[in-house]
Formats: sequence, structure tokens, C-alpha cells
Amino acid sequence: AHRPCSCSCSCSASSSSSIHPSSTMVFVRVQKSKAYFSRYQVKFRRRREGRTDYRQRKRLCCQAKNKFQSPKYRLVVRFTNTQVICQIAYSLIDGDRILCQANSKELPRYGLKVGLKNYGAAYCTGLLVARRLLQKVGLDDVYEGNTEVDGEVVKTEEGDKTYYVDEVDEDKRPFRALLDVGCKATTTGCRIFGALKGAADGGLDVPHSEKRFPGYDRDAKEYDADMHRERIFGGHVGEYMEYLEEEDNQKYQQCFASYIEEGIEPDGLEELYESVHEAIREDPSPSPKKDFTPDKTYKRRSKLSLEERKARVQAKKDAKIAELEADSDDE
Repeated sequence: AHRPCSCSCSCSASSSSSIHPSSTMVFVRVQKSKAYFSRYQVKFRRRREGRTDYRQRKRLCCQAKNKFQSPKYRLVVRFTNTQVICQIAYSLIDGDRILCQANSKELPRYGLKVGLKNYGAAYCTGLLVARRLLQKVGLDDVYEGNTEVDGEVVKTEEGDKTYYVDEVDEDKRPFRALLDVGCKATTTGCRIFGALKGAADGGLDVPHSEKRFPGYDRDAKEYDADMHRERIFGGHVGEYMEYLEEEDNQKYQQCFASYIEEGIEPDGLEELYESVHEAIREDPSPSPKKDFTPDKTYKRRSKLSLEERKARVQAKKDAKIAELEADSDDE
């Protein structure tokens, strides 16, 4: 057996120096051990994708257990690059069900062909989905909503409950829906609240306050309803149109080309939106679906067999060889 040297010589030093530097061990603390990975649980797919806030969703969907088979309805508002989508949805154990939906691509039917995702279009889409839903459930005559758009928050207290409608019927209570904003930041003046205001003016009972509407001053705690009304009727768009027309006409022609093509002037925006609101209230029903007939004239080519593919390759090779020989003869 090897015994350590007891003398004061350099035996240990010489033996340690003979070891290659790369073979020395480095002690590293394991941050995530095997126990950590054995207990790791993957988050839900839509959470990993950043598409669903499950903390918010649980509070929007969970109903009291003594209210059997009466789901909580949600006013779902989403914005894409080209349109506004509003849906009335409720959740079941195997997924959500859509009771009614509307999007701003339907607004050209009511006279609004441009600016389909601004604040005014969001208001119109919210109004459309509200009137369409109430027509579907038979409450459109009972709850007509706020026909005079003034930007004020309408609410009625009955007993210990607050309903966000002008007047509560004795026999039929208003249809309540909770605003579902998804992962969108709820900043003051956000377009989501334009859709909410449209749905509330359309007769839906959507709990809200004026604190996120345009015109609310957080420091002074004051609400300017006229500023909100101006935003609903596209006043901010008209101001920008006038500003660009005076300052940079070329940019005005570029940014508002569709407005110019439709003959829409900055002064005529309010009348345009008023006419759209009236048209929506007259007929909120969805347009009839068009029958789809596929084009059967096109026929897909059949796949080539192995022999045909080989013959095709050989023909290409022969053509290339003939071309090279012709070039060599010319030289």
C-alpha cells in the first residue's frame, strides 16, 4: 500500500505537477437537480404561447355552484391587423361555445367601408353584436339601449344590484356579459372600451365604469363625456385628416386614399357614423351565407412512376450532352 511521505521534500508537489491541467475537476453547484426535473410540470399550451391569461379566464368563467347550468357569458373583444371581432361566448367543460358574433368586416353592409379597426368601428361592432344577440334571445324590444350617444355611463340600481342599462324590466332582466380583453393592455382610451361602450349602448348589461374611457383624467378624477362622444364619432380621425391636408398633402393622399376614394370628408364623419348606428339598429341580423361551389375544372396531375421519373432524368441528361457536343463542334 502506498504511504504518504512524511518528510518535507517536494514529492507531493512533483506528483501534482505531473497531472495534466485539463484533467482537474471543477466543483459546480447543481442549480436544477434531478428532483427538480422529475417534478417539473409543463404549463398549458395557450399559456406557453402567451395567448390565454388563465388567472383572468378562471374568474370570468367560474360560476357559483348553486346556479346550475347557468353559465357566465363573456363579451370577447379581439383586434387583428384589419378588423375588430366581438363575440358572446360561454364555456363548457369541453370548450367554449359562441352564442353570437360580429366583426367589422360586416360594417360595409351598413355604410362604413373605411377605417374598420379604429375606435368608431369598434363601437359600431359592439353595438352590432349587442343588437344581434338581443334579437336572437328575444330581448331587442325590451332593451333598446341608449339611442342618443352621449358618452355617459348608464346604470340602474334595483335592490342591492346594479344593472348597466337605462331601465330594468319587471319580467325580464337584462342580458349580462363580462368583458373579456384577453392579453391586451387595458390602458385609458383603448379601443376595447369602444366595443364595450357600443355593446352597453346596444342594450347589454356589461359592468364597467368611466375610468378607462377616453376623456377620464386620472389625476383630477374627472370624466369628460363630450371627449368620449367625439372619439366615438371619429372626431380624432377628422382632426388628423385636416392636419395632414394642411401640413403634408402628399402624406394625406397616401394615408387616407380609401377615404378620398369613397368621398369622405373630415366634416362628414359624424353624419356617417350616425347613419351606420341607425342602420345597425334597423337590421342587426347576419347576412345570409353564400353557397360555396368549388372549381371542379382543375384536375391534379397523377404522380409519375419510378420508370417515368428515370426516363425524364435520362432525357434531360441526353439533351444536355447533345448541347455540349454541339458547342464543341462549333469551336
